[in-house]
Amino acid sequence: MAARPPQDDPAEPDAITFGIAALDGRLAEADLTYPTDAATVVETLGDPEIPCDPSGQTVALSTALDEAGPTRFEDENRLLDALHPVFEERRQSASTGLLARLRALF
Repeated sequence: MAARPPQDDPAEPDAITFGIAALDGRLAEADLTYPTDAATVVETLGDPEIPCDPSGQTVALSTALDEAGPTRFEDENRLLDALHPVFEERRQSASTGLLARLRALF
């Protein structure tokens, strides 16, 4: 997913990526071969903090993989499919704060 950043700084990127989109960008740059396992993914990528929502909440890749369940992935799509619910749950839980509840009232 992505959200447009504030337009205060013209040097800012056009969109802020988070969740699967942020991880997909890192996977594209990594030298990862499939099939692979969770430990190899973490070792190859260096266990980065992956943004979960537009506000900047992050989760370590190793934590997300632990929460995902499967430890072996036949291809990149299966890896991303396994992680999608983890990122989505964290994104939704971040939006249940006070501001989100106030927005829901209106």
